[in-house]
Amino acid sequence: MLAAFVREHWRAYGAAGAMLSCIAAMTVWIPRQVGHVVDTLVAGGLQGQALIGQLGLLVAAGLVIYLLRVGWRLLLFKAAYQLGARLRTRLFGRLALQGPAYFQGQRTGDLMALATNDIDAVEQAAGEAMLAGFDGTQTLLLVLAMMTVAIDWRLGLAALLPFPLMGLAFWWISRHLHQAAQDSLTRFGDLNQQVQESLAGVRTLRALGLVHRSEQRFAELAENAAEAAFRSQRWEAAYEPAVGMTLGLATAIALAVGGWLVARHEISIGQLTAFTMYLGQLIWPMFAAGWVLALLERGRAAWARLAPVLDAPLTLTDEGRAALPAGATLRAEGLTFSFPGAGARSRPALDGVDLTLAPGKTLGIVGATGAGKSTLVRLLLRQAEPDAGRLTLGGVPLPELPLATLRAHIAWVPQEPFLFSATVADNIALAKPGATPADIEAAARLAAVHDDIARLSQGYATEVGERGVTLSGGQRQRVAIARALLADASLLVLDDALSAVDTGTETAILDHLRELRTARPDRSVIVIAHRLSAVMEADEVIVLKQGRVIERGTHAQLLALGGWYASQWRYQQIEATL
Repeated sequence: MLAAFVREHWRAYGAAGAMLSCIAAMTVWIPRQVGHVVDTLVAGGLQGQALIGQLGLLVAAGLVIYLLRVGWRLLLFKAAYQLGARLRTRLFGRLALQGPAYFQGQRTGDLMALATNDIDAVEQAAGEAMLAGFDGTQTLLLVLAMMTVAIDWRLGLAALLPFPLMGLAFWWISRHLHQAAQDSLTRFGDLNQQVQESLAGVRTLRALGLVHRSEQRFAELAENAAEAAFRSQRWEAAYEPAVGMTLGLATAIALAVGGWLVARHEISIGQLTAFTMYLGQLIWPMFAAGWVLALLERGRAAWARLAPVLDAPLTLTDEGRAALPAGATLRAEGLTFSFPGAGARSRPALDGVDLTLAPGKTLGIVGATGAGKSTLVRLLLRQAEPDAGRLTLGGVPLPELPLATLRAHIAWVPQEPFLFSATVADNIALAKPGATPADIEAAARLAAVHDDIARLSQGYATEVGERGVTLSGGQRQRVAIARALLADASLLVLDDALSAVDTGTETAILDHLRELRTARPDRSVIVIAHRLSAVMEADEVIVLKQGRVIERGTHAQLLALGGWYASQWRYQQIEATL
């Protein structure tokens, strides 16, 4: 991934590398020039304007180095930030394509941590680490060349004696830092998960009096994350003492050997001064080595967590290329499905279900809780694939249709609709961004929610808050119904979407749906409900029990049958009377 990105942005990396090469050349030139100035001053050959000129040249070199360092950072970090943006886009795109089965094995907090901390670590490895490594390596080689070739090879070799010990220390520190960085990222994911769950379920926590316990759990996870981050930083900080001790020992050796060589008149005082300055310049390459290793280890640990998510196979394929014929009839033939992880002896969620829904017709699906009603909708939306049997639209199996085509054909209203942190109007117009205010209001009237919206503080411009928290359950359901009606899809699926409204509002919505059939005679409707009054005018009603169709027919036919439907109808009528 990093190699491909560097190749793609070779101009930015090449320009930054050229700037760093100029910086390194000027950096090693400065001590040599200082040594020359010192020797000339000792010999009495540099005075007045000549001395000022030499000092001005050194100042100019320092200014150029400063400007070049600013330039390479601007070039490099721009490219690195593009990598971060690309990774986040790729991660979001991959997650958006995954089916519900994938997310059943994932934690939201971990996925959020991947998009923040982990990608930041990879971004730093691609930016700061790569160029700092290049800069440090180049400076090190040039400085060592000047120390050993331009000044004295014996002095250079003597000063390098402690460096193998520093390399061994770096290897040992890097091993521990990788584990510590991985643990730190994992603990941050745990903390993210706790925050997400606590905020999403804050009402439940308050109702059950569990706020204090939740605070204690959060404090515990925050402490664990802080300790893990501290351990990672502690190992990262261990590079600095290793560098300091190595350079201190190298300086002592250089001064001892250099003093002996000066006493023997084999090198000059100016050369020893330059050599000492070169030793000082080794501080940056050594610190850069520790810094680069730390960033790379964090990047490796982050990539080890990120790569499996980016490369995870899609739980649903989108390889269909067939066109959807007009006036498509929906058919289920021998549909069988079991949830992943269900035991061999457990009953399938759906077992041999057959149904037909022609254009312009309404199908009612009823049954006890857990009968398989919503599971059938999941298969229709291709949120899961059947184990056996097939679903077809216009004779075309659903996997042969592009997902975009299939989902544009269906407007789905779940039992627990999701509203975004936007205005009421924006939430209704979600499936049709170009809708006019008149279109939005017309859809709201059909969903019997216009009067409720009009009573809000700012009407359709009212912000509903996260997940529609400012609206009641019935209002959220009706806003979702209005959104589905505005989409004007050929198949409308109401998955127990009237459960939170009263019977009068339910009747009004169903009456509006019947009126729509006149304007859109090819629109089919699937109504899943617990209240049988919602399906009494459907063209066909099927009754599911433990995944099987046990009864089917019109409302009148099922009442005459005297089975589960008739019994449940009588019970609900008595309940309504009481």
